[in-house]
Amino acid sequence: MNEHLQTANPDIYAAGDCLGDPMYVYVAAYAGGLAAENALSGVGKVFDLTALPHVTFTDPQIASVGLTERQAREKGLRVQTSLLPLEHVPRALASRNTKGLIKLVAEEETGRLVGAHVLAAEAGEVIQEATLAIRFGLAVQDVADTFHPYLTMVEGLKLAALTFKKDVSKLSCCAG
Repeated sequence: MNEHLQTANPDIYAAGDCLGDPMYVYVAAYAGGLAAENALSGVGKVFDLTALPHVTFTDPQIASVGLTERQAREKGLRVQTSLLPLEHVPRALASRNTKGLIKLVAEEETGRLVGAHVLAAEAGEVIQEATLAIRFGLAVQDVADTFHPYLTMVEGLKLAALTFKKDVSKLSCCAG
């Protein structure tokens, strides 16, 4: 199968579990739509899982998207990371559940976000913003400069982005 989901027979396209891992329903749906569009229109869209979020529904949840620090370095990227314990996220404090952390991986030169990893009660919800940032090539500064509602868990992504340049433990509420 090629990057357009064509099999060895160029008139037959593959989708769903026959693609192999990862076997998520949302990957199967994406591949099915892409294969159908490529087969019917010949546009040649590429099957791309670069910004595929993964969520493990444990307590706390584990969610990630993009590359780990190790994977990025193995690909030859020079990266920097930020690590934010949930004790610095106001929502985690308000809900009295500070078990967990947020880790961001960014290219050193450009600041482009290449990975995000969240261990938190609502990690599956939080990871979506990082998924969009990675898909559209945003930098951690773009995340830091974006409005995040106070007292939401996703505000933790902004704080983790700020951690690249600031000590967030010294910031007041809603500071940037």
